[in-house]
Amino acid sequence: MTVDIVKWLARAASSATEWEASFGEYLPHPAAIISDEEFGRVFDELSERLRGSTPFFHPRYVGQMTRAPHPAAVVGYVAAMLLNQNNHDLAGGPATTEMEHEVVRDLAAMFSLPAHVGHLTSSGTIANLEALFIARQTHPGRGVAFSADAHFTHERMCALLGLTAYSVPTDTRGAMDLTAVEPLVRTGSVGTVVLTAGTTGVGAIDPIADALFLKERYGVRLHVDAAYGGFFALLSDDDDKALEWDPAPWRAIRGCDSIVVDPHKHGLQPYGCGAVLFADPAVARHYRHDSPYTRMFSGAPAHLGEITLECSRAGASAAALWTTLRLLPLRRDGLGTVLASTRRAALRFARRIEESSELSLYQQPALDVVTYLPSAGRTVSEVDAVSGRMLTDGMSADPTDAIFLSTLRVDAAGFGGRGHLLDIDAPSGRILRSALMKPEQELCADDLVARIEALAAPVARADGREPR
Repeated sequence: MTVDIVKWLARAASSATEWEASFGEYLPHPAAIISDEEFGRVFDELSERLRGSTPFFHPRYVGQMTRAPHPAAVVGYVAAMLLNQNNHDLAGGPATTEMEHEVVRDLAAMFSLPAHVGHLTSSGTIANLEALFIARQTHPGRGVAFSADAHFTHERMCALLGLTAYSVPTDTRGAMDLTAVEPLVRTGSVGTVVLTAGTTGVGAIDPIADALFLKERYGVRLHVDAAYGGFFALLSDDDDKALEWDPAPWRAIRGCDSIVVDPHKHGLQPYGCGAVLFADPAVARHYRHDSPYTRMFSGAPAHLGEITLECSRAGASAAALWTTLRLLPLRRDGLGTVLASTRRAALRFARRIEESSELSLYQQPALDVVTYLPSAGRTVSEVDAVSGRMLTDGMSADPTDAIFLSTLRVDAAGFGGRGHLLDIDAPSGRILRSALMKPEQELCADDLVARIEALAAPVARADGREPR
């Protein structure tokens, strides 16, 4: 039986009302009073406007790296949001601060970090900013290296922090080429290497285990951007051969200096909820500040306001994650069951594409992101045009039959490097990309691919071409 979210949202509102009543009655100011009828008109308009939203919850949404939050997260968020707690200051959110410490400990344990300091953030972008801020403080005057397929956040945050950014090539799987990193590190110009566990484009995993020698030999910091793929650490001890899984990168994360993970992706949370973890609790010293108007407390664990760059942060995010992890703990037999299902969904989806005459697999999926292209195209520009048309046609169908995809622009050389023999008539082109983040997609992967094939087939016949 699924959770009756309407019932529990009503309970959340009632609980907040009872809590407020415990402090005694007060006279509301007339400036803040509006009639129920007036609110009803606005709510009706809001509801109508929101009908234009993207259906991230539905299995036929196989596009970007997003999904609907778990009902437990929604109820937990609303229950705390009604109290409007602020986790910057202990006085601003005593209960939700305690919850945040608990969920951060859970996240650290997922990566097998024995000692740590960390906190939730409003996004993975801010979490990565904090990790690079600490990198600058601990390795002043030295730059940051990341792969050409790393999230654009890193280059942007390097510019913001005044750090020199070094983009290094990737291999034919989209993973960082370590042979291009070591010469940079050897010069002493690089103080931090960013390793991505699940690139935004193809879901590639950088060779984290193989990169540990850079820290040992040259003393650089290793930062893991696991915003997307971090929760797959729950499968690091899985011996199920059907998952076609290499646990080495996830086991190696414990040897790195900082980690970013986004609970608002595979952690089933609403936007925005990121997290940053540091293996050395002593880095908290770089956050220290004096404030004459907030209640800061010394001791362990460090007060959250003293180890964040953000000030106001919603305590509701901590409550939402806490509620979810009480029901789906960070174990293989807890939230790990969801991650295993999305991995199986991606593998089945990819196998169906390999069997298709209308579609071609761009590369094998490393996580649950599958990239593919229409087989009809003979040139990069044709593949680009057909991919774009399929994206539009899928979304424009009747809502009960629509399928939502996303596209990824790749360099023309990427096709040949993966065995796709296209005529290079453009420097880059779009392919199709699907993040299969919902466990339900394991149950309907065949149907999803059939729907996508139907989008490609009319285009191929109209062009008078046989599939490649």
